[in-house]
Amino acid sequence: MPKVPADPTKRIAHLELDEHTVLRRNADVEHERSVAIFDLLEENFFRPVGHDGGPYHLRLGIEENRLVLDIRDSREEPVDRVLLPIVPFRSIVRDYFMVCESYYAAIRQATPSQIEAIDMGRRGLHNEGSELLRERLAEKIEIDFDTARRLFTLLCVLHIRG
Repeated sequence: MPKVPADPTKRIAHLELDEHTVLRRNADVEHERSVAIFDLLEENFFRPVGHDGGPYHLRLGIEENRLVLDIRDSREEPVDRVLLPIVPFRSIVRDYFMVCESYYAAIRQATPSQIEAIDMGRRGLHNEGSELLRERLAEKIEIDFDTARRLFTLLCVLHIRG
């Protein structure tokens, strides 16, 4: 079945991470970041509530324990600036990081069944974080589940402080 093209007015066309506080990341994290950005830009659903003038340019960052979504239109005119407390995400992100460390270590030395079990836990935590992000953004920004998953990955990347 052919894929239905996404509505170009309800999508992110450009993404930038505000990484001024990020000191360093390992190769596994860099790969996750790159894949999340690539996949997000390839396919996403993103619509600030009450605004249909996309495609959008999005800058993600963390300021004063809040996730900042600086949303602009394709001419770089401000659309909205959404601030979301990150405290509700802390335990999920912490657990996700621990499981990811186990996963990356397992890839190098564990059996396929062990890797699969750890990966199931990793995906479960990722899904939980993605749903929480969708819930917290619901009154401000409409996003689909796949977009939420990729944004959650980037939220995790922004948590790394070296």
